[in-house]
Amino acid sequence: MKLEGVRVLDLSFFLPGPMLTLMMADHGADVLKIEPPGEGDPAREIGYRKNGASVWFRNTSRGKRSIQVDLKSAEGRALLLDLAAEADVVVEAFRPGVIQRLGFDYEAVKARNPGIVYVAISAFGQTGPYRDRPAHDIAVQALAGMVSLSEGFDGKPTPPNMPVADALASLTALSGVLMALLRREKTGQGDYLDVAMYDSLLAWTPNVTGKIFATGEAHVPKDERSWGGNAMYGLYECADGQWICLGGSEVKFARNLLAGLDRLDLLPYAELQPGPGQEPLRAFLREAFVTKTRAEWEAWFEGRDVCFAPVRTLKEAFEDPAMAARGMLSRDVDGNEIVGTPILFSHEPAIIDPVPPVLGAGPAGWRGR
Repeated sequence: MKLEGVRVLDLSFFLPGPMLTLMMADHGADVLKIEPPGEGDPAREIGYRKNGASVWFRNTSRGKRSIQVDLKSAEGRALLLDLAAEADVVVEAFRPGVIQRLGFDYEAVKARNPGIVYVAISAFGQTGPYRDRPAHDIAVQALAGMVSLSEGFDGKPTPPNMPVADALASLTALSGVLMALLRREKTGQGDYLDVAMYDSLLAWTPNVTGKIFATGEAHVPKDERSWGGNAMYGLYECADGQWICLGGSEVKFARNLLAGLDRLDLLPYAELQPGPGQEPLRAFLREAFVTKTRAEWEAWFEGRDVCFAPVRTLKEAFEDPAMAARGMLSRDVDGNEIVGTPILFSHEPAIIDPVPPVLGAGPAGWRGR
């Protein structure tokens, strides 16, 4: 597998760090979770449980090993530095300054292992005015301006339903780690990565910053292309209270839809800029879609070249045979659901180890390269 022989010390909890090291473990990395004395990783006890284990923990820590280390003790710090001397990657996600107080910062590890790739994931980064602010995903999204864009039909912001700041920070960190490992092949030197959830979010705004950069004005979400201003890019209620989604604003899709609905006379509205000018088309679509159930519309759209999708529950999505067909859902020997990896190689594909680590059961040393 692509990362066979890569050794990772994982000091992180919750989502960004554990998802980074999970993706590495799926592709052959030897990931050793460093868990605190007592109950260990908080995710072991968070949320719903099945067959004696947290579903969250099973699907972020499977395929890893675990040891318990008291990072506040001299013995624990010495053990961790010994492990780091043999590691390739260290992942930590404490608040800035904590790891320095523990004596396990990059400089301390680098002194023992110059080739270490050390990544620190935090809400706002190791520098800057927000460095010491405590925050989880929703607060980062709020400060970065993202929550204000999640505007409901009542015109008020709604809580984001996916941890996008967590996810983008994890993927940013994975990209940086792999770049550093690749560069190390030539130089023999590792590196330090300062990954902020805040930065990772803002880096993904080029397609929506046009208005504020070009005019200096704030967005009005309901009038913008991606957030409701385009009639062909939005949500519509059906007769049974379920919803459907139109997800392609290209004029060709509007033409195909309106031809099927015998209303090509409304096509000029789809050619306008997003905003109030498209309201006649939106009004028609609201009236049209509420005349049939979601299932009836699914049948109607079959075979039509229109970007369309039913608005499913997450349960419905995981029940779709496409999940298993893509390897995104499987089950272990006890019937526990296992979420797969999205990184699909033709050669040396991932090998999913569905077993979460027993707390502290892993040996202190590393298995052979």
